[in-house]
Amino acid sequence: MAPEIELTIHRLAKTGEGVGSHQGQSVFIEGVIPGERARVRLVPGTKPQRAALVQIIAPSPSRRTAACPLSDVCGGCGWLHLDEAAQRDAKLEIVLSSLEHLADIGRDELQVLPIIASARQLGYRRRAVMHVRGGRLCFFAKRSRRAVPIDRCPAMADPLTELPGRLTPFLATLASEIDEVHLLAEAGRSAFALFLRVAKSRAAHRIACEQAIAGLGLSGVVVVPTEGPPTTIGDPVLRMAADPDLEVPLYLRPDAFAQSNTEANLFLVRSAVASLSAQSGERVLELYCGNGNFTFRIAKAGATVTAVEQSAVALELASRSAREGKITNVRFVQGDAGSVCDGMISERISFDRMLVDPPRTGASRLGHWADRLGVRQLTYVACDPAALARDVGRLRAAGFGARTLQLVDLFPQTPHIEAVMAFAR
Repeated sequence: MAPEIELTIHRLAKTGEGVGSHQGQSVFIEGVIPGERARVRLVPGTKPQRAALVQIIAPSPSRRTAACPLSDVCGGCGWLHLDEAAQRDAKLEIVLSSLEHLADIGRDELQVLPIIASARQLGYRRRAVMHVRGGRLCFFAKRSRRAVPIDRCPAMADPLTELPGRLTPFLATLASEIDEVHLLAEAGRSAFALFLRVAKSRAAHRIACEQAIAGLGLSGVVVVPTEGPPTTIGDPVLRMAADPDLEVPLYLRPDAFAQSNTEANLFLVRSAVASLSAQSGERVLELYCGNGNFTFRIAKAGATVTAVEQSAVALELASRSAREGKITNVRFVQGDAGSVCDGMISERISFDRMLVDPPRTGASRLGHWADRLGVRQLTYVACDPAALARDVGRLRAAGFGARTLQLVDLFPQTPHIEAVMAFAR
């Protein structure tokens, strides 16, 4: 049997694990908190070195009883045992440490604004990606592809909380043909998307979805086969809760990306657009614009916005918003961000400011694009601290200096955080 040792936990990693030290080597342990003394069992052959928690010898004052009975196995919420204030402290430390070690940005080199907390600590997730295994809707276990069946999830917003268990009977006979189920709720309405394992949808898929819509009071469904266009059943397009400062309606669909926390997303948008500070008459390039989450607030300031997005579904939603809101100072471009930027560089097009909200992998050529497009100020919205830090290093090499950093806690009970960083030449 692997040896047991005692460790003091020094910090939390971006994976959510606690980190201690043994014989000069970092050891990663699930379910521990900085400052705690714990007995752990080393897991042989793991890189980095991991250990299983055996006993908490000296608990942290920030430790609490988890609010979900599946917290020990489900990978959805990794920090239910840690109070929210300590969660936010840990998230700030993770981001600052990433910037320090991967981008060589000292903590005194930028203004760190107060973290914006989520109004709700549970029941906030309006969107969830679930997997179908053994006829059940599941999340994956922590750091594993092992399926954890879910009937009820307290992290999900109403009316999604009980939906996994209620939806399962309608999909059970088709489970072998379904890869993922994306749940979405907004303003009291809900919809879902079926991502199939098969090339084409069948009549049986439509029948099951129609029965689920009728039986569960859902708005609609999108069926997405591996080949060909998706099929919509009912009305799966949900209108976002109204932004009191914006007269443009925004729309969501369950087969397109959306931020998971309705209220905190509003603060994220306000923070990003305020840091961009676009003025009337300026030209703004927005990359990865999605459904227009940031776009129309930028346009409201009077700037001319070129908004780039690869997803046809997301652009369809954004274009609908522009039509209904009678927005004339936004031009949407569908395509890969890199290819579009390279094309604009070759045409010698320039912009005053840029806002980017890339996927978790980041945007490795961002510094090159910003430099060659003549950008003076840039705002980066990031969901991964390491990707942010790598791209920040490239921005610095291209002549951009970091000015401000603000974190928005869209994901309480998890190690995930959204960061808004502002840069100027």
